[in-house]
Amino acid sequence: MKIRAAGLLDLARIEEMHRSSDSRLTEAAPPAARLWTVLSSTLSALLPLSQETLIYVAEVGGKVVGFIQASGQPLGLDLPRATVLQVLNLQVADGADSDEVAPALVEHLCNQALERGAHRLFVRLPERDPLLPVFRLRGFRQYATEVVVYADKPVMRSDQFPEGARPIRRGDHRLLYQLYRKVTPQGVSQLEAPTYREWRALHGEWTGRLAARGSEKQELVVDQIEIVGWVKSERSSGARPNTVSFMAMPDASLAGELADLGLSLLGESELPAWSSLRHYDSHMIDALRGRGFSVLLTQLLLVKELAVRVPVREKGLVPSFG
Repeated sequence: MKIRAAGLLDLARIEEMHRSSDSRLTEAAPPAARLWTVLSSTLSALLPLSQETLIYVAEVGGKVVGFIQASGQPLGLDLPRATVLQVLNLQVADGADSDEVAPALVEHLCNQALERGAHRLFVRLPERDPLLPVFRLRGFRQYATEVVVYADKPVMRSDQFPEGARPIRRGDHRLLYQLYRKVTPQGVSQLEAPTYREWRALHGEWTGRLAARGSEKQELVVDQIEIVGWVKSERSSGARPNTVSFMAMPDASLAGELADLGLSLLGESELPAWSSLRHYDSHMIDALRGRGFSVLLTQLLLVKELAVRVPVREKGLVPSFG
């Protein structure tokens, strides 16, 4: 088996494998899960097979039997400058030996990423995904769980919104980063966005997906001396559902009011809605459950450190005499 970079002549075969995978999922999955194939950047149909991604293929006897795809994080970042990569796709053709092809592709991507100067690889996979052992056995570890909630017809419970809610302003971003650090476990924030600069690069993508094209966005913060909440709504103009994103201090009453505020921003839209949250956002998950949402999908967020960081000892002071 040969692993190499994908060329233009491989794209037709790659797209064929991708369509085959989508059709199998569509046939077997309930409607809500089929919706996820449209939304998830993990399944990567949203990102074009272009120079913005790394694509490697496995070849046996001159035939492509699998491929792996990764991009800079945030998605679309110029690859030569990317120090963090996100695995978007790993697929093996029907009839090929997945136990042989998939591990070889993951190993090759790790080696190539390290040579390019990347120091960390991220991947998100649904629970019980058959590819999960492939990543775990190659040093990927779970650092968070992502919960996607979905409602065909979300219902506001009250028109009482949080005190201090206002549109976001340019100077709010540093305050939002402070909120992110407060509500995010240290082990997660140190991996995702240990500095304000890195958080700014991820802001808008840190919910784990690409924004829907043609959507109408509104972004508000809850300012109560300090920023205690944030909500972003994206009203879809097409077949995609509306999207609401949240970040809030762990307070049940604030979560409920913020959820109603987010739903109010969707106006009279009759489209379904969805939201991507983390396991530590249980207060927001509970608030949305009370407004017609149910869990669509749970994903595991995995990371692999490609380079071991060795802390440098500070040079000690040496007493001098004379």
